[in-house]
Amino acid sequence: MNAQTEHFFIQGAAGQLQCALDLPDPETHASPVGLALVAHPHPLFGGTMDNKVAQTLARTFTGLGYAAVRMNFRGVDQSAGTYDAGMGETDDMELLLNAMRARFPGLPLALAGFSFGTFVQARLQQRLQERPQERGQPAERLALVGAAAGKWDMPSIPANTILVHGELDDTIPLSAVLDWLRPQDIPVTVIPGADHFFHRRLHHIKQLITSMWDKA
Repeated sequence: MNAQTEHFFIQGAAGQLQCALDLPDPETHASPVGLALVAHPHPLFGGTMDNKVAQTLARTFTGLGYAAVRMNFRGVDQSAGTYDAGMGETDDMELLLNAMRARFPGLPLALAGFSFGTFVQARLQQRLQERPQERGQPAERLALVGAAAGKWDMPSIPANTILVHGELDDTIPLSAVLDWLRPQDIPVTVIPGADHFFHRRLHHIKQLITSMWDKA
C-alpha cells in the first residue's frame, strides 16, 4: 500500500499465504491501539488484497491507529491453494488472526471486508462468538462494505456493525442487503450513485467509518 507496508507469508492449510501489514503513523500513534483484519473481494473475479476498497479499509484503520493486515486468499497471486467458497478462506483468516494476536497481544480486534470478504469476516466473527474461550475474544466491531447478502449465506452480525453499500450496486443489489438486515434491525449507510466498486466515491468509505467508529 505504501513504502512502509511489510509483506510476509504465513502457513495456511493449503500452503503459504501472502500477507501485508500496515502500521499507523508513529507521529500520531506511538504504538497500535488495535488490530484490524481486512478481507478482499472474490478471488475468482479479480479480487486481491490490493483491491482499491480493501486498501481504503486498511488506510482507514491505520488512520484510526490500528495495525491493518490484509491477506491474499487461496490461489491469489503468491498464495497457494485454490478457491474454497469461503470455507477454507475463513480458516485461513483465523490463522492470520492467531499470528497477528501473537505479534500484537492484547489489542482490541476489528474485522473489515469488502464484498466476498464480508462473508469471510462475518463467518469468522460467528466462530469467535461461539467459542471465545478457545478462539479468543470476538471483534469489538465489524466494518462491512458491499456486504455479500444474497450471494452467500451471510450469518447474523453484531448490532454495532458499520455497513456501507452503493445505491447502484448491480453485483449485490441493495434490496438483498436490506432483506438480510431487516430481521436483525441493523441500519446500512447508502452512498448515492455508488456502484459496487465505489468508483470516485472511495473517500466516503473512509470518512464514514472514521466518523462512526467510536460510536457504538
